[in-house]
Amino acid sequence: MYKSDLNKIKNIINDLDLNSSLELICDYLKKNIHGYDWVGYYFHDTSNKQLELKAFSGLPTEHTKIPFGKGICGQTAESNKYMIANDVSKESNYLSCSVNVKSEIVVPIFLNNINIGQIDIDSNHPNRFLKVDLDFLTTINELVSEKLLK
Repeated sequence: MYKSDLNKIKNIINDLDLNSSLELICDYLKKNIHGYDWVGYYFHDTSNKQLELKAFSGLPTEHTKIPFGKGICGQTAESNKYMIANDVSKESNYLSCSVNVKSEIVVPIFLNNINIGQIDIDSNHPNRFLKVDLDFLTTINELVSEKLLK
């Protein structure tokens, strides 16, 4: 479903550094994928046990640093597993960035089998994220990991 988008992202980030790649991925996803209303990359600050926002596209957020364990992003940082919240209002540990957000997906980035960060996507539509989104975002995160290895 997202094959042409994936090819475009590969071409866009091919010769860019990591930070430029992250910014362009966020911008591309927000502008081109329906229902990806906020897209951001958080990376682990293990010494302070928190996530730090490195790049995003969408409305500014006050959540530029998130403690491990807090919110969906913080839970993914601790569990090393993706999370899909089909209805964020039913999540007891949810950190709200906007009253418009209805669903969220968070997919970890692994480097040498270690969770180093994640992509976080909010949607203003309930039940927005499917397995195809998880697979798509996992593949994008693999591209990000490759950048880190260079």
